Amino acid sequence: MSPGLYAGGIRTLLTRLNALAYAGKTQRRIVSAWIGTAFAQDDATAARKQWRQVADLASPRVPKLAALMEEVEDDALAYMDFPVQHGTKLHSTNPLERPNGEIKRRSEMVGIFPNEDAVVRLIGTLRLEQNDDWAVQHARHMSLKTIAQLSDDPMVSLPPLAA
Repeated sequence: MSPGLYAGGIRTLLTRLNALAYAGKTQRRIVSAWIGTAFAQDDATAARKQWRQVADLASPRVPKLAALMEEVEDDALAYMDFPVQHGTKLHSTNPLERPNGEIKRRSEMVGIFPNEDAVVRLIGTLRLEQNDDWAVQHARHMSLKTIAQLSDDPMVSLPPLAA
């Protein structure tokens, strides 16, 4: 798993692709429900405890799933360390799907790109537009101001004009 993968992505990846691949067809619903109990916890401590209980429960029946759960525990539950108000934003894959859909739509309009630089310009422009949208829509997206409290790095702060 890659560090920094947010909750919506990791939950989807874990339950749909990796975890369910280790379960037989008859076990997929129960495995999904087991893993879901860890994600349903109110705080990180309870989630980690439940995660370990599920991994222990799965170990005799689905040992590959238990090994996967032990391997990805930190990544899968990383979102629990964020402030509660970010929960709904972290659980959604829309922040990735919408811009990627826009890139696909505009790429289909162009058809064939003359070179790699043209592709980079298109994607760069769309990402800059997304960044600008996020910068002015504080209520809709996580802002640097609300994320800064999670970091010990003094560089994670708003510039004087943006504050």
